Amino acid sequence: MPKPEGAVPDLSLSHATIRPIGVYALSGLATDGAHLLSVDTVRGYLVQIDPHTNDTRILNPPHVPDWIGVTGLTLWEDTFWFAKGQEVLWCDRHRLIPTIFTRLPYPVTGVAVCDARVYVSCQKSGYIHIFERSTGKQIAQLPQPGVGCETLAIHDDALWVCDRAEQTVYCLDRNTGAIRLSALTPFSSPTGITFDNTDEKPTCYVAYADEEPYIRDDPNAKFPYQLTFRDRTFIHPLYIHHDPAAHYTLSNGFLVELSYVEELLPLEAVTLNQVEWRIALPSDTLRQKVRSIAPIGCEYTIEVQEGQKVAVFKFDRLDPHQGGLIGWKATIEMYGLKYSLTPDDLEDSPTQVTALEQYLVDDDDLAMDTPTMIQAAKEAAGTETNVLRKMLKIRNYVYDRLSYGIQPRIDTPDVALTRGVGSCGEYVGVLLALSRLNGIACRTIGRYKCPPYPDRFYQPLQPDFNHVWLEFYVPGVGWLPMESNMDDTIERGPYPTRFFMGLAWYHTEIGKGISFEKMKAADKPEHLSMGDLAINHIRFRILAELNPHGGC
Repeated sequence: MPKPEGAVPDLSLSHATIRPIGVYALSGLATDGAHLLSVDTVRGYLVQIDPHTNDTRILNPPHVPDWIGVTGLTLWEDTFWFAKGQEVLWCDRHRLIPTIFTRLPYPVTGVAVCDARVYVSCQKSGYIHIFERSTGKQIAQLPQPGVGCETLAIHDDALWVCDRAEQTVYCLDRNTGAIRLSALTPFSSPTGITFDNTDEKPTCYVAYADEEPYIRDDPNAKFPYQLTFRDRTFIHPLYIHHDPAAHYTLSNGFLVELSYVEELLPLEAVTLNQVEWRIALPSDTLRQKVRSIAPIGCEYTIEVQEGQKVAVFKFDRLDPHQGGLIGWKATIEMYGLKYSLTPDDLEDSPTQVTALEQYLVDDDDLAMDTPTMIQAAKEAAGTETNVLRKMLKIRNYVYDRLSYGIQPRIDTPDVALTRGVGSCGEYVGVLLALSRLNGIACRTIGRYKCPPYPDRFYQPLQPDFNHVWLEFYVPGVGWLPMESNMDDTIERGPYPTRFFMGLAWYHTEIGKGISFEKMKAADKPEHLSMGDLAINHIRFRILAELNPHGGC
């Protein structure tokens, strides 16, 4: 059956992580028959990699010094194309003597070639420049879809863009630049993309290059254990499932076991009667599916609160210094999710629906009636009426005025905004208040992120902090996710578009729009909090990688 014009090809992927040995930072990726090709930008190695055995061979031993700093490798017929600094170069694959094709005013990060055209990405200019291959003359340019350093590939007559900062792969119409889909990558810092067509369905491979911390044992030092960093680079398949009608793409998922337990350990001698302890359970969503859930420590009953499941533990009496465990263990499918919507897609969308009024009012000490927040809401959105543009303006406003920092307690949005420093919870509070004051329905989502180490199967992984983020409602589309704070990207950031309308696989959605945990008792002293009674324990284990089409 022929594919409709502009359709995105189905990708069926079932290959393992490729770990070439002796390389430090791969940049660019190309397919050559049954092998993959890339450049180690640190060592200058042009490498050929067997994706099934990890066998790695250096193809340019005499020319290694000339290839140090090369990025964005691609292969067109019998010629290599790549970037080095501000120059775009090409060479015959057998002679490996570079020839300058063109030079840009700013550093080049990616190159792709298709027939008579050469595509060149440049982060600083903000464009993908298009040149005639025969003359070197620039004939057009397309806006970069993301904000980071981008590498390029051509597949199935589409331009594929791999954005390092956005942790996203984009599929573009190579003539107009229109985004057909965008998908989050399962690992951070993607640096190359290619497609292997040797199987019945194409395999998409993405290269990654980053640093990782590790403890170095130096027996000659006074303090032998030292925290340091080492290069980490590898290649991994990208799994995607695209729903063009609903404007979203699911990408690599993981089967994750999450255990949440409260250890009863009272700080003071207190007796409580008729105790009810409520802990929200993981939600079934577009990108998350609960496979199983079981109690830990003692049994519970399940209640439904505003469409969300809650585990309810009941005790006739808790005695002074009584110990015990209460909690649950869930097995969850968690996928990356990214929407591809433009403001123009929503020009004729309906207004906010009446049923969402609860997400437009101050229901959680948001200080929406204070002069500080009322003025900030006016400044943030201005006269914008399009919901996507308005939400981006609000997010950008908050990023401009808040820096991330852990606080001893969560203050109200007016206090956090005046202080200029906030935790993720305070970012959420400010965003909720400003969005609701501007007529955008929003709600809080959380509660934890699995430590993002998707190659550490079956190891216990414990998050350092809890975490919350947002969903905002777009009429005619539904609830869209948005990371609250700038997270872990600092260089040249913050980036208001990063994780906007997207959620990485490691976010666990628990109790959407409701309190995560509450406790009440018939005779609970007013000053007594859950933190005075118990210590929580959170543990993840990654059990398997999942294809969003189905299967491990």
